[in-house]
Amino acid sequence: MESFGWTILQSPLGPLMLAETEQGLVNVRFHAHDAEHHAHRAASRLGLRPVRGGLCETAAQFSAYFAADLTEFTIPLDWRLTSGFNERVLRLLYTRVGYGRTAGYGDLARWAGDPGASRAVGTAMGANPLPVVVPCHRVITSTGEMGGFGGGLETKRILLALEGVLPAPLF
Repeated sequence: MESFGWTILQSPLGPLMLAETEQGLVNVRFHAHDAEHHAHRAASRLGLRPVRGGLCETAAQFSAYFAADLTEFTIPLDWRLTSGFNERVLRLLYTRVGYGRTAGYGDLARWAGDPGASRAVGTAMGANPLPVVVPCHRVITSTGEMGGFGGGLETKRILLALEGVLPAPLF
């Protein structure tokens, strides 16, 4: 049985669970205070055996990103926790919206070939198994507001400030 490695990375956002298969990073979880539970749940969904440890390169890239020393992740990704419209939208986000930039839900819907699907884009963002690397924090409303975020609005604010889209918090 194929396994996946997982680890906890302490970050400015709190603990992140990072999990990867032989194909690449498969899952990132914010606020991973119960990481072992999340790792076993993800492993069950994938039919894989969870093994704690590894992910040296992945953890190094995340650490560099949080230190503002990395603007583009180069780790391979395993997209198997998403499919259909959600996967198409997330792949478009990953390839089209670079560091320090934002796009609207409507932009992503148009790029995906379904201009009326802004709400479905929001659903895809909420189901993103690879946040930070597949930057759903960079998706904002048509009026320029932050909109929602699965990791919480404070997490989104921190990520956008890190990338220079918003001013850094004073304290």
